This record gives sequence, C-alpha cells and structure tokens, in this order.
Amino acid sequence: MTVTLQKGQKISLDKEAGSTLTKIVMGLGWDPIKKKGLFGFGSSRIEVDLDASCVMFDETKNVVDTVWFRQLTSKDGSVHHTGDNRTGDGDGDDEQILVNLAQVPAKVSAMVFVVNSFTGQNFSQISNATCRILNGQNQQEVACYNLSCQGTHTAQIMAKIYRHNNEWKMHAIGENCSGRTFQDLMPFILPHV
Repeated sequence: MTVTLQKGQKISLDKEAGSTLTKIVMGLGWDPIKKKGLFGFGSSRIEVDLDASCVMFDETKNVVDTVWFRQLTSKDGSVHHTGDNRTGDGDGDDEQILVNLAQVPAKVSAMVFVVNSFTGQNFSQISNATCRILNGQNQQEVACYNLSCQGTHTAQIMAKIYRHNNEWKMHAIGENCSGRTFQDLMPFILPHV
C-alpha cells in the first residue's frame, strides 16, 4: 500500500513496507515543458533539469557526506545516485538515489532528500513532477509526494529519513524554497535536521 505523503507527516518505513527495510530508493520523475506554437499550431518543448540530492548528517547537524550529480556515490558506498537526467524525457523515474540502510554508517543519524530545478523553472511550470520512496528489495512504492504544484519556488526539501529507536523513519518535510543546488538550500535544510 502506498502512502501519499502530506507536508509534515511522519511514517515508519518498516511499517509501511510491511517488513524491515534494508534498501530504499528515492525516485524523481518529471516531464519536459510543452509549449503550444503560435495560434495553437505546432508545439515545442523546453527541457527541464531537476536534480535529486541526499545530504547525510550526524547527530550534531554536521554534514557527513553528500550525494548529488557531482558526486554520485557516498564515500562509504551506502548511497548511490544513478546519474543526472537533464531533460525529463522518458517514463518513470528520471533520477534515482539508492540507499542501502544496512550499510549507512552509525554516525549518520539523518539523511535529507532535496529536489531542485537546476535550469531554474519553478514547479508551477513543471508537469508530472513526483518524488517517491520504493522498497529497494522488491521495488514496491512505499510513499509518494506530488511536486507539481502552484508556486514560484525552484526547489523543495522533500523528506528526512532518520534513525529512531533502532528503526528508520521518514518525515515528509515538503518545504518550498529556491536554489539551483543543494548547497543553495542548506539554510533551509538545517532547521529540519
């Protein structure tokens, strides 16, 4: 069963998956912008480059590592980005971040997932933008979040996955902000860690 995440909602990943999750996938999908031609004839498309990033923190809110289009794998190997999609072409997830929860070092207490528009379009212009969490063992969707909404923001702090009582939990943050990379978003991310 998939949970449609609402801003501020907290869920147990294990409970929603029905078993202990050892691997999760954060998937990001979107479509290029389609523009109608003059007088409604013909059409063109504008490529959109959304980026998924993961920032890993310790208990004192210090950054341990980051995974994004310029560093596709965490230094410890527990988190891997499948690569930068710069157009939004294709069906399904355009970018994925794979997390092996069993290999995440004990010093990592939280991982924050963010999405930003590197090309600068805001989410009111982008159609079919979704972010989802999948069970990495069987690829079943555990939770999803609709990004296409009205607003002039170019980024969103999606969710935090954190350790609580020896279990991984997820907090849907859903905070709108603006920035082209996760570095631009750090002042918005830190209050949620």
